[in-house]
Amino acid sequence: MGLGDTGELGTAALEMRAEFQRRTGAYGPEDGWFENRSRAFWDDALTTQTFGTRAAEQLGEDTQAIARCFARSHRGFFLVDEVDERRAHLVDAWSGAELMVRLIDETQALALEHAEGPMDARVTAAPGTSDLFVLPGAYHHPLDALEHAIDVLVVARDRSYTTKNALDALLRMELVLRSSSRVKAPFAYRVENLSRPPSADRDSESTQKSP
Repeated sequence: MGLGDTGELGTAALEMRAEFQRRTGAYGPEDGWFENRSRAFWDDALTTQTFGTRAAEQLGEDTQAIARCFARSHRGFFLVDEVDERRAHLVDAWSGAELMVRLIDETQALALEHAEGPMDARVTAAPGTSDLFVLPGAYHHPLDALEHAIDVLVVARDRSYTTKNALDALLRMELVLRSSSRVKAPFAYRVENLSRPPSADRDSESTQKSP
């Protein structure tokens, strides 16, 4: 992410990271989950916060096309239904969408093959093709949180939460679980921890379409 290191884009990246932590919980380099959360942040910056679009003037035409695809990505709370060396079938427990994605590399194939719990991930199309890909910042929730997370999502749907507000809330709950060895999934992932978002966020979610 060299474009996000200096200059105006560097400042924008810092602001986006602060916004991501405001929505999903604070973390730092001393935390064991720093790298995973940082990858999730860059997925968020490139899609929800449209960092790629802002950087478009400094990118080549091919990369600009990729950035436009990122801006139309589908965020979901995915369960891995089937996976082989080339593709994976994902089921979104939030929207109900079922997507067949191509695997980027062997590392991603192994990660999805061993993904027992749900994952907060963005799926994007590739320019000029019908192929779908999971961005590398997919964030995995623990398996023992699945039942409780689904209960939270049911209530979030009843309250007309946006995708961003619902899945960000689950990321905050996951951080509560990670931050204390005494906290168990049923305590961290519960409806009482689903704070109601501002009315502006409830009423005006950015248009999100399946790629």
